[in-house]
Amino acid sequence: MIHGVDFTRFPLYLAPMAGVTDPIFRTLCKQEGADVMLTEFVSAEGVLQAWERNRRYVRFEAQHRPLGIQLFGANPEHLAAAARIICEAEQPDFIDLNAGCPVPKVVGKNGGSSLLRDLPLLQRCAAALVRELAPGGIPVTVKMRLGWDAEHLCAVEAARRLEDVGVTALAVHGRTRAQQYSGHADWEHIDRCARAVRLPVIGNGDIATPQDVLRAREHSAVSGVMIGRAAMAAPWIFRRARNLLESGTIPPEPTVRERIDFVLRHARLAVESGHYGGELLTMRAMRSRLLAYAKGIPGTKPLRPQLARVESYAALEDLLGTLPASARD
Repeated sequence: MIHGVDFTRFPLYLAPMAGVTDPIFRTLCKQEGADVMLTEFVSAEGVLQAWERNRRYVRFEAQHRPLGIQLFGANPEHLAAAARIICEAEQPDFIDLNAGCPVPKVVGKNGGSSLLRDLPLLQRCAAALVRELAPGGIPVTVKMRLGWDAEHLCAVEAARRLEDVGVTALAVHGRTRAQQYSGHADWEHIDRCARAVRLPVIGNGDIATPQDVLRAREHSAVSGVMIGRAAMAAPWIFRRARNLLESGTIPPEPTVRERIDFVLRHARLAVESGHYGGELLTMRAMRSRLLAYAKGIPGTKPLRPQLARVESYAALEDLLGTLPASARD
């Protein structure tokens, strides 16, 4: 099992998202009730060729535990070697193999969801990681999709193959690579995966509300859920969902004032951390985050062009201060 993960409690995972799940956002989501988190993915080849340059993607703080570092690649030996470097340097609670990312730059290197076109290779990659990390007690997990496309659904077979080589847990996104993020997640297929293996399966896809979390627990065999895009706009979904699971009630949504304060705190912490460099670079990195937050704040639609160009924390503070008082109260 994974140290620190209580599957009897139906854990809520923060999904790994490139450019999103950095250390600052992980801290905020942990404070909002996320149980388990993963880093942004890092390339095995990148680790082997330029470790110091890529190390910033996998650094984390003790408060983020239990935490997994996600690797992508398609060469079993290189994945194992990269995992060894990462685990010796950072000591994560588990290593997660990316078999789900649909973006061309990852798929073009035979990584991510491309592995679902070659299940023997996926199995060898996972087996190499298990062999490398088992002596040190580091579990291996895998995040995957249902298959390459609707004509090649292979998640159940993949789950069984991965269980056979010693993978500890799976996260299954209920879409194919061809779907990208369109259409609807197929939770019936996720449920079939969960029932096909003995290891914990974490369901992922279209978890946007606390009610979605409860529905997943009550109507499927998954052992937890992974939340991605919904957390980008509303990180408090973890706290609200946990409250529903444990007490049957849902706390109210944050007020507009509370949302604005959260956005400013995120931006301030990002600047103070220096994770992206200076203030200008940080605010540029924050722009997509600001636009995601703005979707839930009334009155921000006219501000979206300025949010997409904001260059300083002070400018962001001034911009949000232009909202009508009725919206900010």
